[in-house]
Amino acid sequence: MRKDFIASDHLLSVCTHRTSHRRTAQRLFGPRRSQRLGCRSVQTLDPHHNSLNLVRLVLACTVLFAHSYTLSGNGLGPLVNGQHLGTWAVYMFFCLSGFLITGSRLRTRFGAYLTHRIARIYPGFLACLVVVAFGFAPIAYLHDRGTLDGFLTTAPTPLGHVFTNLGLNIREYGVAGTLATAPHPGAWNGSLWSLYYEFLCYLAIGGLLAIGFVRRRPLLLVPVFALTVWAAADPETTLAYFGGHGEIGLLLTVMPFFFGGAALYAVRDHVPVTWWVAVPGLAVFAGLVAWQGGWGPHAGAPLLTLFLLWLGKVLPCPRWIRRNDISYGCYVYAFPSQQLVVVLGGAAYGTYVHAALSVPLMVVLATISWYVVERPAMRAVRGHRPAANEGDLAETPPNTVVAPLLPGAAEATIPVATPTGTP
Repeated sequence: MRKDFIASDHLLSVCTHRTSHRRTAQRLFGPRRSQRLGCRSVQTLDPHHNSLNLVRLVLACTVLFAHSYTLSGNGLGPLVNGQHLGTWAVYMFFCLSGFLITGSRLRTRFGAYLTHRIARIYPGFLACLVVVAFGFAPIAYLHDRGTLDGFLTTAPTPLGHVFTNLGLNIREYGVAGTLATAPHPGAWNGSLWSLYYEFLCYLAIGGLLAIGFVRRRPLLLVPVFALTVWAAADPETTLAYFGGHGEIGLLLTVMPFFFGGAALYAVRDHVPVTWWVAVPGLAVFAGLVAWQGGWGPHAGAPLLTLFLLWLGKVLPCPRWIRRNDISYGCYVYAFPSQQLVVVLGGAAYGTYVHAALSVPLMVVLATISWYVVERPAMRAVRGHRPAANEGDLAETPPNTVVAPLLPGAAEATIPVATPTGTP
């Protein structure tokens, strides 16, 4: 018996010794080749040491900056391929979302997956509706009329604003007749429209990977991505199959970016996340945009996703931002913060001052939303088990985008009959 114990102790000692040597070698010489490429290279964006929260926060601020041009009466600002910077930030959000959400779906049963998705998006969205209707709008109403008399009963009423938009698909942007003279009159939150289309993409990838044949062969997501590019390249023909429904037109615009991220996840084992792949990939993406401004950005979506992942791997990131994902809150509170600055006269000082005045309010509200609403909701559905990173990169939407369109914007370039939401 004692010999057995001695043998076991010896075996344990050998294993521990080898593991120690392996870890020491990795610290000195870096990970093995198999860990540098493919899935292993993507896994270097682990929940503890990556900068994707920072990347998404920068994208959310880009949307705010782009909207400051319009809300201060200075047009659309810089354009790339006919789209303002906020639109491009939205596309990038969808790229990251497609990659991260596909990984989440493949690791999770559909019920849990859907619960996590709802918990990540909906509580913060609902809180934002309430804050705008009963926090922002009364300030504007009082500023315009000098009294709050009639605020609760003036159409569209605050309760009506909340109730009408409960289904994520934004049908009512106004509250109590406020913002009547703003550059985008009556639109308190022109960025929320994208949440509806983001969630449709969640349902699409969730349902697709519920099919056993597809789930066992995720490489099939590559031809699915190609199909979305083809559908978006000829929107009139595609729309004809849906009776010309305007919402399908906007979905066609963003879905290829989401499935471009999903396609990259499907081939992740063969793609190293390194500068010598990501940077040339971005150059090829730029070439596609210059060559085919219509479907070129869609076709290059996986390359754009790869570049964003590489940024998430190499950029330095403050520890607080790494552990706290306030980018979603920044997205949902950016536009109302900007509109409040307009109400109080901040737009008169130009685009840059308008943006600078809007950012502090946005960040404060986003931080409160994270600690009071978003993080508690996510912990609740996980049985009070915090994620390895509170931002939960594998479970968080790309931060659900930020608005490329503004309600009533005559210069909107995305084919949609009636903008119902947003980056």
